[in-house]
Amino acid sequence: MTIVSAFLVPGSPLPQLKSDIAPWGRLNKALQAAGQALAASRPDVVLVYSTQWMAVLDQLWITRPRSTGVHVDENWYEFGDLPFDITSDVDLAKACVQGCRAADINARGVDYDHFPIDTGTITASTLMGFGTDRLPAAIAANNLYHDSAKTEALGKIAVQAAAAQNKKVAVIGIGGLSNSMFRKPVALESDHVISDADDQWNQRVLGLLESGDVEGLREHLPDYASQAKVDMGFKHLSWILGAMGTRYQGAQVLEYAPLYGSGGAVVEFRLA
Repeated sequence: MTIVSAFLVPGSPLPQLKSDIAPWGRLNKALQAAGQALAASRPDVVLVYSTQWMAVLDQLWITRPRSTGVHVDENWYEFGDLPFDITSDVDLAKACVQGCRAADINARGVDYDHFPIDTGTITASTLMGFGTDRLPAAIAANNLYHDSAKTEALGKIAVQAAAAQNKKVAVIGIGGLSNSMFRKPVALESDHVISDADDQWNQRVLGLLESGDVEGLREHLPDYASQAKVDMGFKHLSWILGAMGTRYQGAQVLEYAPLYGSGGAVVEFRLA
């Protein structure tokens, strides 16, 4: 069994930077609980896809052994900095690059100092406890020209590359649900999903995830992505589905909460 656990988590820094705000604090606790479940599954490496690391020309993978620095989120800079120190599995990342090329997907590695690691990857790695020497990551970019099908293929390629190296993996898709946010300042304590329609869509899809209804998911995802303006069309879920393949049996929603009008959830998937 190459894949030992899988998680869907939000990419917003608010659960890390402002956990004193009630819904964001709940997401913080859920991310830490997901990190404990991840560690308990005892992977050798964590496969990561974040909607916030955007690429255009090629499918990019981090091939730098250690990425360090201090990141300032472009939206929530007033709440503080995001220091990061992330260890990568270079051998696996390079194998993922080769696997992409074999599948006619242009790909290359990224290895230079002060590369701008994205907010979602930093927040997830910090709160879930991966990207360490003991639990390195293999991090894939979100190519803006890749559709859901190609992103699903990327997840499959990454797991196959890990299997070839006899490595057990945890898989994480980082991104949000409904993605409409307040455009005027609101009191943080009054945060809520911006519309009842978005909230209903989020909960409907989370219910499908929990039930393991793959066909129902595939049927509803286009309408969900369109009507709720889902973060990057929910490609982070496509990454997870591709990685899990036929082993997907269902899921547990550890938390669902608003993120300044948008929707965010921490989901742990159940594998056969």
